[in-house]
Amino acid sequence: MPGLPITHDGQDHVARIANFYQNLQDGNLIPRWAPNLNWGYGHPVLMFLYPLPSYMASFFHFLGASFVDSIKLVFGITFILSGVSMYIFMKSIADDRSAFIASLLYMYAPYRFVDLYVRGAIGEHVSFIFPPLVLFFLYKLSREINWYYIIGGAFSLGGFIIAHNAISIMFLPIEFIYFIYLLWNLKNKRAFIISASLIFILGFGLTSFFWIPAFFEGKYTLRDIVTIDGYLDRFVNPKDFIYGKWDYGGTGLFTVQVGIIQWFFILSAIITFFLKNKKNKILILGLFIIFILSLFIQTSYSLTVWKLVTTLQKFQFPWRFLSINLFTTSMIAGLIMYAIPKKYSLNICIIIIILSLFLTKDYWHAKAYSQKPELFYTSIYNGTTDTGESAPIWSIRFMEKRPKSKTEVISGVANVQELYRTSTEHRYLIESKIDSQIRENTIYFPGWHIFVDGHEVSLEFQDINNRGVITFRLSKGKHIVNMIFQNTKVRLLSNYISLGCLVIIVVCSILISRIWRRFQLF
Repeated sequence: MPGLPITHDGQDHVARIANFYQNLQDGNLIPRWAPNLNWGYGHPVLMFLYPLPSYMASFFHFLGASFVDSIKLVFGITFILSGVSMYIFMKSIADDRSAFIASLLYMYAPYRFVDLYVRGAIGEHVSFIFPPLVLFFLYKLSREINWYYIIGGAFSLGGFIIAHNAISIMFLPIEFIYFIYLLWNLKNKRAFIISASLIFILGFGLTSFFWIPAFFEGKYTLRDIVTIDGYLDRFVNPKDFIYGKWDYGGTGLFTVQVGIIQWFFILSAIITFFLKNKKNKILILGLFIIFILSLFIQTSYSLTVWKLVTTLQKFQFPWRFLSINLFTTSMIAGLIMYAIPKKYSLNICIIIIILSLFLTKDYWHAKAYSQKPELFYTSIYNGTTDTGESAPIWSIRFMEKRPKSKTEVISGVANVQELYRTSTEHRYLIESKIDSQIRENTIYFPGWHIFVDGHEVSLEFQDINNRGVITFRLSKGKHIVNMIFQNTKVRLLSNYISLGCLVIIVVCSILISRIWRRFQLF
C-alpha cells in the first residue's frame, strides 16, 4: 500500500530518521542533534534514541527509497529476520520442525502486530532479531570455544542494545540465566565463563558511543521527571492476557493478549513437568517461571516491586514485558514440539501453522495510510517526536510555534547574514552597529559552543525571557560567528571505547586467521 501506516509513533519515526540522515549527509557518523525538530529549535532526541533502525532506514534512503518507503522496508525485512534468527537458534538446540514452530509463533503473535500496525514501534520491532542470536552464540560457545562465536555474540548483543536499549536491558536476566543453565554441566567452566564474558564486554563496548552518553547525559533532560509514575495507570488487567479485542487505540485499548496458540503451549508445558521424559525439562521449567514472572510484573500486583526497583520505571509501560512473554512462549513451543514423537509431530505442526495464521489474520493490516510529501519530514517539524523526556531541563518542554527567523537581535542594532548552515554548525556574518545581544533560535544542550572571529565566547541559555534558547553578546563591528555542536568529554570517551573494541576485534580476527592458516600448512 502507498503511504505510511497510521500508527502511534510512525510519523514521528520518519521525521527522526530524516533528521538522522541529514546528519549523515553533513558528515556526522554518530548523529546526536535533530536540527529540524521542536518547531525548528532543534532537539537532542537522537542522542537518546536507539540508532540502529535509523542507520538501516538511512541506508535504504541512500539507495533511492523515500523516507516512508525506507521505514516500511525496515519493518518488513526485520520482521522476516526475527523469524530467521529464532529458527537458527532453535535448530541448534532442537530440530527443523521445532525451530519452524518456534519462529512461526515468534513472528505471528498478537503483540508483534501491535508493534507493527498499532504502535509503529520500530526500535522494539527491530530488536526482536537479536535475543535468539545472543543465546545461539552462547550455546555454540558452550560446545566449542571459538573466537568467531565470541564476535558473533558481541555483535548480536551490540545490535540488540542499539536496536532498543530498554528492551535489551529487559532481556539481560534471560541471557544470564541461560548462561548459568549452559555452564551447569560443562567441564571446562573457566573457558566458557571467560568467552561469554568477552561477548558482554565487547557488546557493551562496541555500543558505548550510544549508551554511555545516553546514560550520563540524561541528567540534563526531563527524563526522570516525565517518566516518574507514568507506569501507574498502565498496568494490565490479568484477564486481558487471555483475550483482548483488536484496537488501534493507545494504552488500555490495544490488545495485550499473549495469544491462543501461545497459551496452549504454556498449558502443555505444565503437563510436561509431570512426565517421566526429562528432555529439556529444566529449560522449559526455567522459561515457564520467567513467563509467569513477566506476567506478574505487568499487573498492579507488582506495584511494590516497581516502586522499589526504580530501573523498572524507565520502561514506562509495564506491557512492554510482553516481549518476554512472546520470546519465552516461542521457545517453550519449540521445545515441546521437539519432545513430541516424530510420528505425531508433522500433523501437529500443520495444525499449529493453520491456527497461527487463521487466529492472527485480522491483525495483518494498518488502520489506514497517510500520504504526505517528503518535504513534510525533511523540513521544520512541529513537534519533538517524544513526550518531552528528551527536552533539556532548562527549556520549555515543548516549543509552541516556529521562530520568526533563525536569529533575532534582542538588544542593540545589528545586521545578520547567514553564510553556512548544517545540522551541527551555523555560521553568520554579523555587523553590530553597537553592542548587541543576539538570540540564535536553537535550544541549548551541552556541546553547543559559539566562536566569534575564531575565539570562543560565553553563551547564555537560562535567560528568563529566552528560556533554554541560546543567546550571546557582540561588541560593535563586523564579526564571523560560528555556532558548533561538538562532542563533550563523555561522548568523546564513549566514541574511543567503541572504536577501541572494534580495533581489538579486527586485529584479533586477523591474528587468529593467520595462526589458523599456518597451523593448516603443517
